[in-house]
Amino acid sequence: MKFRNILLALVLIMSLFTACTQTQDANPPEATPPQTSPPDTATPETAPDVMTTASIVDSNAAFEEAISNNGTWIICTLKDLTFDNELILDGEFKNGKKDDDGKDIIQRKIALYTQDENRNVTGRFNLTAPKLTINSPNARIQSGTFIGDVYVSAENFQLVDATIEGNLYFMTEDAKSSFTMDETSSVTGAQEMSK
Repeated sequence: MKFRNILLALVLIMSLFTACTQTQDANPPEATPPQTSPPDTATPETAPDVMTTASIVDSNAAFEEAISNNGTWIICTLKDLTFDNELILDGEFKNGKKDDDGKDIIQRKIALYTQDENRNVTGRFNLTAPKLTINSPNARIQSGTFIGDVYVSAENFQLVDATIEGNLYFMTEDAKSSFTMDETSSVTGAQEMSK
């Protein structure tokens, strides 16, 4: 009986993890971020985090911890979340995959959705805050809506099947020139350099 309960708990945890993850292959080619590797001169203080697990969150405190530089590469929400304060996506993370040269892929994803076993989106969520700053390289917002203004300082930021109901400001020319969004994504406000 004890073994069966443990087995059921493991199956439940794995199904939650599977519901939040999505392979690179499931994304259209134009939505796949350029892959980078950590610099050869990385020190322990600047080396990418080696965690590859998802952080499945349903509270403000858990979400803020997950997007910090002590968080995880993928942050999956289970419901709408609203903040009165600025949010900062910080840190450099490996997603657990390798590129064609065998180097770790750096990526960060805010997944505002749930999905079924066939990776079909089953629920979309809103994330509301006055400001979201993107400091993590190769970051994306996927399959949901951010309500507020987004400030991007890192390269290769993406919107994948997502909406920003607000403005999108770029802090550098490199951040602006490397930004991509697929045909199902939109920004309702301005897309411009920050003043």
